[in-house]
Amino acid sequence: MSNLKVCPFMPDSHTLAAPIAGGVFRHVMPIRWGDQDALNHVNNTLYFRYFEDARMRLFDLAGFGSLTPRLVVLAHASCDFLKPLHYPATVVVDSILVRIGRSSLEIDVVIEVEGQPGVAYARGKSITVGADAATGKSSPWTPQELARLAPCFRPPGH
Repeated sequence: MSNLKVCPFMPDSHTLAAPIAGGVFRHVMPIRWGDQDALNHVNNTLYFRYFEDARMRLFDLAGFGSLTPRLVVLAHASCDFLKPLHYPATVVVDSILVRIGRSSLEIDVVIEVEGQPGVAYARGKSITVGADAATGKSSPWTPQELARLAPCFRPPGH
């Protein structure tokens, strides 16, 4: 239950709130020595892995684990590589909520290096779709699911 301390949610039936567009989920992780390629910078495929790690942490904290009746499926991922990342460093992955659809989330992603705020090393986008695990078909977000996601995103400007 330690995850609840990182993303504290205990929605009740009277105060269900949805995440706010512009909200930010931040995930920090070290670059590993093995993330480098022959040119001594982080291989381009690893940027997608950093996006994925942040996305999976977000959904895990919001209670969308592998044993739930809800799947969250990646429908789109893109990345613009702006600056090479080098070992050793710690990456900061900010996932900015752009739009909540009926069953989808559109998120802009920015990779920075800890200690260099505002310096983007990569920018990307992901669209995920919530689906029923039994049928594999998309299904609308429930108010309870949105309420669990809401506190994971820092309000815009905070």
